[in-house]
Amino acid sequence: MTQDDLTAKQSDYAVFLPAISGFYATFIGKQRNEPYVDPARLPQGLSDMEQLNWLNSTKALFPYRWSLYSGGHANLDLAKQDWSEDMVRNREPGTIMLGDSGGFQIAKGVWEGDWRANSGCAKAQAKREQALAWLDGIADYAMTLDIPSFVINEKNGWKSGISTLDEAVKATHYNNEYFMKHRKGVANGGTKFLNVLQGGNHTHAEEWYQMMKDYCDPQKYPDTHFNGWAMGGQNMCDVHLVLKRIVALRYDNLLQEGVHDWMHFLGTSKLEWAVLLTVIQRAVRKYVNPNFTISFDCASPFLATANGQVYFENVFENNSKWSYRMAPTADDKKYATDTRAWGTSIVADGVVPRWEDSPISKLLKMKDICIYKPGDLNKNGKEGKTSWDSFSYALLMGHNVWMHLTAVQEANRRFDAGEHPAMMRRSTGDYAYFEDIVEDIFTAPTREQAESIVEKYSTYWMEIVGTRGFKGKKTVNATTQFNALFEYEDSESEPDEVDLDSDKLDNLSTEI
Repeated sequence: MTQDDLTAKQSDYAVFLPAISGFYATFIGKQRNEPYVDPARLPQGLSDMEQLNWLNSTKALFPYRWSLYSGGHANLDLAKQDWSEDMVRNREPGTIMLGDSGGFQIAKGVWEGDWRANSGCAKAQAKREQALAWLDGIADYAMTLDIPSFVINEKNGWKSGISTLDEAVKATHYNNEYFMKHRKGVANGGTKFLNVLQGGNHTHAEEWYQMMKDYCDPQKYPDTHFNGWAMGGQNMCDVHLVLKRIVALRYDNLLQEGVHDWMHFLGTSKLEWAVLLTVIQRAVRKYVNPNFTISFDCASPFLATANGQVYFENVFENNSKWSYRMAPTADDKKYATDTRAWGTSIVADGVVPRWEDSPISKLLKMKDICIYKPGDLNKNGKEGKTSWDSFSYALLMGHNVWMHLTAVQEANRRFDAGEHPAMMRRSTGDYAYFEDIVEDIFTAPTREQAESIVEKYSTYWMEIVGTRGFKGKKTVNATTQFNALFEYEDSESEPDEVDLDSDKLDNLSTEI
């Protein structure tokens, strides 16, 4: 087996973290305990489910050592064996896992309970304790248990007991205090915690930072301080705010080497941001902290598949839009006995306009995905409309992960070769490129001058489209997060532009 070693290709780029779905992890983990997937169901050339596990450096088709896993859909009880979680729980030494705390689930009303500070709610407290123990047990880095500021506008947010921004802030303070007091500690093998920054506009984001920054201060909390930063709310999608925050962290002495070495951007799927974040990471490493790493995640590869879509090509054109493209793919019972190669066949049959093979899709025949023929009964004993079984989804999820990872790395390689996505090149002004402005900010002799440079280019920042369709011009004075203006074409779409229904992923059955 020839491996496509994506770990070796990572270089000094900002790190993309596939947000592993529990659905996908189940197929890998359960196969370790029993023949969960019938060997006869495996495509020719796929002999071991570990070939789909990028965290396995020796067996994976494409080894990659970084990932994110969320407590929001995890089994938090580490005392009980759960093979469906074994991909995460018993990952290979040397891999790096970022644990998401589940604050999103609180804001969405999934983790019900009165989460207000000092509420005394037993249900919330039990979940708080479980989340901390789970993060300390499985993660190298982990998010603190923040209450996202969007909770006040979320239709099920009332289930959290929180209805105002002030209550969200106080609840986050309460959770932070609890984590600081009860965390295992890095010296004792516990995780390193990232202080989550929220806020739906510049004013609220600044207020949040001022109220939460002390939790990362080793002078005030010498033994229990948090170990880095996680950017949520508008902090993750507005480059103007990102640069303002980086300057503040630098001069507040909160980007210290060996103390604050990691910053994560939540839910970032826009391809151009893979390069933009690399530029910022390199500047911090050069001028402030040589060990600093920026990471970012999204679940698009998994959500796309749950919605019946696959990535079919990555597009890079100098001074134009860079993107990964996806489209609805073949799902037809007529293919159940078709032994033609998957990629070339779906192009030949007009399902997609073009196709880029992954190490997984190279192994696939049409019948490996379209498994049900007319008259076949599904796991429920009924003849369904789809030709896919649950393992079909898992195979295409693996393909989509490879496509997303390679797009991120190729974007950075092209940038290093002198190419630029359109949003990182200015049409007018004294500096032509984004990286030139960043260099100017970091070489400014004082904090005031650095802040002045950030503000000087406020008009340009509005031209840089944020993840999920956010744009500076829309969000500077917004009180809520705007929904993306989705663009959808039957043949060509981008993961961050299509309304990927997360409920479909949650409702996928792993039974085969």
